[in-house]
Amino acid sequence: METTETFESLVRAEFTPKSTYLNTASNGLLPARTVAALHEAAVLRAEGRPLTSLYEDVEACRAGYARLAGVPATRVAAGASVAAHSGVIAASLPAGAEVLTAEDDFTSVLNPFHVRGDLKVRAVPLERLAESVRPGTALVAVSAAQSADGRIADLPALREAARAHGARTYVDFSQAAGWLPMDADAYDFTASVSFKWLLGPHGAAFLVVPEDFGGLTPVLAGWVAGEEPWDSCYGPVAELAHSARRFDLTHALFTFAGLRRSLDLIEELGVAAVHAHDVGLADRFRAGLAALGHEPVPAPGSAIVSVPGLGGRQPELSRAGIEVSNRAGNLRAAFHLFNTPADVDRLLDALAG
Repeated sequence: METTETFESLVRAEFTPKSTYLNTASNGLLPARTVAALHEAAVLRAEGRPLTSLYEDVEACRAGYARLAGVPATRVAAGASVAAHSGVIAASLPAGAEVLTAEDDFTSVLNPFHVRGDLKVRAVPLERLAESVRPGTALVAVSAAQSADGRIADLPALREAARAHGARTYVDFSQAAGWLPMDADAYDFTASVSFKWLLGPHGAAFLVVPEDFGGLTPVLAGWVAGEEPWDSCYGPVAELAHSARRFDLTHALFTFAGLRRSLDLIEELGVAAVHAHDVGLADRFRAGLAALGHEPVPAPGSAIVSVPGLGGRQPELSRAGIEVSNRAGNLRAAFHLFNTPADVDRLLDALAG
């Protein structure tokens, strides 16, 4: 783990926000090294030079994400969205299978199961998810941290309940990967976008599958899913990749060029240090809210704080240079590595005023 001094100096070298930016749950800021890599990738295209290095960036991202997730890179597929990954999982289920979900979870986790039309999708409150797994439940799908309010799912309890009833588990780490320690090996399938807490550009998402692929069919496979991609450009793919790469979608090369550097930064800082920093700031905000007489949605240990009834103040806060979100009438503030105690205090002062 980095020392506090090294952590702060690394962060200062990478970020120069022009506002008090507390909206990582929507979009993370791009580090300077990522912006430079994006520029270099665009120049390669503009000058007509070979793009070999950009394909190398994809594999570096796969390996970097695998280290964060705690799994071999051979189990990581590189795609474009959580919805697409959810769709592949949904397509693998037999007609009539029961999928258990959390009420009001993020749409990308839920909707692909609903649009099948022949699955039994059951929604329960997040806090009751583990106790609601029952005989006949085929899959439990949930976000590790809820987008709307930051509540963290009791994943260990869910894992045990699923094992007891023979259900599979699918966890979306989009609002967690980068600040919350992640053990993808504990679940059957996990996914995450890269443009939030992983600080990457839009256009990349990862799917972790079991070694045996968990019964998934690569229904979205194109040429990049071949064992020899450049020999798989014409006609049906003769031989799918022997690894999770068989679930890859055509790569947004610029995105992966930038994301490689963002993942490097997260790894240099260490997720444990980022977690301590982020949650410390969120707890400072919670304490300040209590002093102002406001009660956030209970989400202990989360870097996301959601305050009922204050969402309507988002426009005035934005005009004041403080970026937060309005989610269903709640003010949502998300604290990440580039934020400081001064950012927290500025938001509290604005709310008090």
